[in-house]
Amino acid sequence: MAAVSPNLKDLPKVSDDLKTQLEAFDHEKMKHADTQEKIVLPTAADVKQEKQHNDLIHDVENFSPNLLKRTDTQEKVILPNAEDVAAEKTQKAVLEGVEGFDTGKLKHTTTQEKNPLPDKSAIAAEKEQQQFIAGIENFDSSKLKHTVTEEKNPLPTKEGKYFLFVRDDRRLFFTL
Repeated sequence: MAAVSPNLKDLPKVSDDLKTQLEAFDHEKMKHADTQEKIVLPTAADVKQEKQHNDLIHDVENFSPNLLKRTDTQEKVILPNAEDVAAEKTQKAVLEGVEGFDTGKLKHTTTQEKNPLPDKSAIAAEKEQQQFIAGIENFDSSKLKHTVTEEKNPLPTKEGKYFLFVRDDRRLFFTL
């Protein structure tokens, strides 16, 4: 329905006195004022949230338990048994005892070593022995240089055999 503007003759008449006051009004004498909206319109998110809330309330009010299906419930969180609870209490008590331990209640005592450490010479001898054994175990024959060897003991001939006897740093050869 379109609004019909009234005719000029149908409008109320303004007195001449009021007209002159309006025409003579100086708008620069007015103070500046900030406009504050008293009614703030809700945002689209607010409208959507309120609609969801109203739908939820409506669904709860009109809930029909006849639509539910029967199911078997299984517990997913199994409660601990008495042994587990007792073990946890014991562990907690031990932890509290360790954390709350007062060292001021300790008495001074002297300590006697039951297994004294060996002296430095014994430790040095053991280290030398270990190095010697490690040297033998890790021996690398590829690092040796090739040399020519001369035989000091002649091999036996076809006619007889030589035997070598060493006596008093003397070498004696016998043939058979």
